[in-house]
Amino acid sequence: MKKLFLFASALIVSAGLFAQTKKAEDVLKFKELAYDFGKIKQGTPVSHDFVFTNTSSSPVIIESTVASCGCTTPVKPEGAIQKGKDDKITAAYNAAAVGPFNKTITVKVAGIDMPVQLRITGEVVNPDQAKNKAGR
Repeated sequence: MKKLFLFASALIVSAGLFAQTKKAEDVLKFKELAYDFGKIKQGTPVSHDFVFTNTSSSPVIIESTVASCGCTTPVKPEGAIQKGKDDKITAAYNAAAVGPFNKTITVKVAGIDMPVQLRITGEVVNPDQAKNKAGR
Protein backbone atom coordinates (compact mmCIF):
# COMPACT_ATOMS: atom_id res chain seq x y z
CA MET A 1 0.00 0.00 0.00
CA LYS A 2 2.90 2.36 0.80
CA LYS A 3 4.40 1.76 -2.65
CA LEU A 4 1.09 2.59 -4.34
CA PHE A 5 0.79 5.80 -2.30
CA LEU A 6 4.38 6.85 -3.11
CA PHE A 7 3.90 6.08 -6.79
CA ALA A 8 0.67 8.09 -6.94
CA SER A 9 2.30 11.02 -5.10
CA ALA A 10 5.29 11.01 -7.45
CA LEU A 11 2.95 10.90 -10.45
CA ILE A 12 0.93 13.88 -9.20
CA VAL A 13 4.06 15.96 -8.46
CA SER A 14 5.64 15.23 -11.85
CA ALA A 15 2.36 15.96 -13.66
CA GLY A 16 2.22 19.30 -11.89
CA LEU A 17 5.75 20.18 -12.98
CA PHE A 18 5.06 19.33 -16.62
CA ALA A 19 1.72 21.15 -16.62
CA GLN A 20 3.25 24.55 -15.86
CA THR A 21 2.32 26.95 -18.61
CA LYS A 22 4.99 29.12 -20.10
CA LYS A 23 4.27 32.82 -20.47
CA ALA A 24 5.48 35.18 -23.19
CA GLU A 25 6.90 37.34 -20.38
CA ASP A 26 9.26 34.44 -19.57
CA VAL A 27 11.07 34.82 -22.91
CA LEU A 28 10.47 38.47 -23.88
CA LYS A 29 11.43 41.09 -21.31
CA PHE A 30 9.75 44.39 -22.19
CA LYS A 31 11.19 47.66 -20.91
CA GLU A 32 7.56 48.66 -20.22
CA LEU A 33 4.17 47.02 -20.64
CA ALA A 34 2.16 50.25 -20.68
CA TYR A 35 2.57 53.72 -22.17
CA ASP A 36 0.51 56.88 -21.58
CA PHE A 37 0.43 59.37 -24.47
CA GLY A 38 -1.18 62.02 -22.27
CA LYS A 39 -3.31 64.56 -24.18
CA ILE A 40 -3.12 64.37 -27.97
CA LYS A 41 -4.82 66.44 -30.63
CA GLN A 42 -7.70 64.80 -32.49
CA GLY A 43 -6.71 63.60 -35.96
CA THR A 44 -3.01 63.49 -35.13
CA PRO A 45 -1.90 59.84 -35.09
CA VAL A 46 0.69 58.85 -32.48
CA SER A 47 2.88 55.79 -32.01
CA HIS A 48 5.11 54.24 -29.39
CA ASP A 49 7.79 51.54 -29.58
CA PHE A 50 7.61 48.80 -26.95
CA VAL A 51 11.23 47.62 -26.79
CA PHE A 52 11.99 44.10 -25.60
CA THR A 53 14.87 41.64 -25.26
CA ASN A 54 14.76 37.93 -26.07
CA THR A 55 15.89 36.46 -22.74
CA SER A 56 15.36 32.83 -23.74
CA SER A 57 18.11 30.41 -24.69
CA SER A 58 16.94 30.20 -28.32
CA PRO A 59 15.45 32.37 -31.08
CA VAL A 60 11.76 33.30 -30.71
CA ILE A 61 9.13 34.22 -33.26
CA ILE A 62 6.25 36.56 -32.55
CA GLU A 63 3.27 34.88 -34.21
CA SER A 64 0.82 37.74 -33.89
CA THR A 65 0.05 41.11 -32.38
CA VAL A 66 -3.68 41.76 -32.07
CA ALA A 67 -5.11 45.14 -31.08
CA SER A 68 -8.29 45.49 -29.03
CA CYS A 69 -9.84 47.71 -31.73
CA GLY A 70 -9.30 48.96 -35.28
CA CYS A 71 -8.08 52.36 -34.06
CA THR A 72 -4.82 50.76 -32.90
CA THR A 73 -2.30 49.26 -35.32
CA PRO A 74 0.51 47.09 -33.98
CA VAL A 75 3.61 46.32 -36.06
CA LYS A 76 5.68 43.31 -35.02
CA PRO A 77 9.13 42.16 -36.10
CA GLU A 78 9.21 39.65 -38.95
CA GLY A 79 11.28 36.51 -38.59
CA ALA A 80 13.10 35.15 -35.56
CA ILE A 81 14.54 37.31 -32.83
CA GLN A 82 17.87 35.81 -31.79
CA LYS A 83 18.62 35.11 -28.13
CA GLY A 84 19.89 38.14 -26.27
CA LYS A 85 18.83 40.55 -29.04
CA ASP A 86 16.56 43.59 -28.72
CA ASP A 87 13.65 44.42 -30.99
CA LYS A 88 10.37 46.34 -30.78
CA ILE A 89 6.64 46.27 -31.33
CA THR A 90 5.25 49.58 -32.54
CA ALA A 91 1.76 50.57 -31.41
CA ALA A 92 0.10 53.27 -33.50
CA TYR A 93 -3.14 54.98 -32.46
CA ASN A 94 -5.22 56.99 -34.98
CA ALA A 95 -6.67 59.56 -32.49
CA ALA A 96 -9.90 59.89 -34.47
CA ALA A 97 -12.37 59.97 -31.57
CA VAL A 98 -12.35 62.62 -28.81
CA GLY A 99 -12.10 61.28 -25.28
CA PRO A 100 -9.96 59.03 -23.11
CA PHE A 101 -8.70 55.74 -24.52
CA ASN A 102 -7.30 52.55 -23.02
CA LYS A 103 -6.27 49.97 -25.64
CA THR A 104 -4.46 46.65 -25.46
CA ILE A 105 -2.24 44.73 -27.84
CA THR A 106 -2.01 40.99 -27.27
CA VAL A 107 1.40 39.55 -28.24
CA LYS A 108 1.50 35.81 -29.03
CA VAL A 109 4.90 34.09 -29.15
CA ALA A 110 5.30 30.80 -31.07
CA GLY A 111 5.32 27.78 -28.74
CA ILE A 112 4.25 29.80 -25.68
CA ASP A 113 0.83 29.27 -24.12
CA MET A 114 0.22 32.62 -22.42
CA PRO A 115 0.49 35.83 -24.47
CA VAL A 116 1.60 39.16 -23.02
CA GLN A 117 -0.54 42.30 -23.17
CA LEU A 118 0.77 45.76 -23.90
CA ARG A 119 -1.37 48.80 -23.07
CA ILE A 120 -1.62 52.32 -24.45
CA THR A 121 -3.66 55.06 -22.81
CA GLY A 122 -4.27 58.75 -23.21
CA GLU A 123 -6.88 61.34 -24.03
CA VAL A 124 -7.78 62.74 -27.43
CA VAL A 125 -8.85 66.40 -27.33
CA ASN A 126 -10.40 68.37 -30.16
CA PRO A 127 -8.09 70.87 -31.91
CA ASP A 128 -9.85 73.90 -30.37
CA GLN A 129 -9.27 72.60 -26.84
CA ALA A 130 -5.61 71.94 -27.65
CA LYS A 131 -5.18 75.55 -28.94
CA ASN A 132 -6.95 77.09 -25.94
CA LYS A 133 -4.81 75.19 -23.46
CA ALA A 134 -1.60 76.04 -25.36
CA GLY A 135 -2.48 79.76 -25.40
CA ARG A 136 -2.86 80.05 -21.62
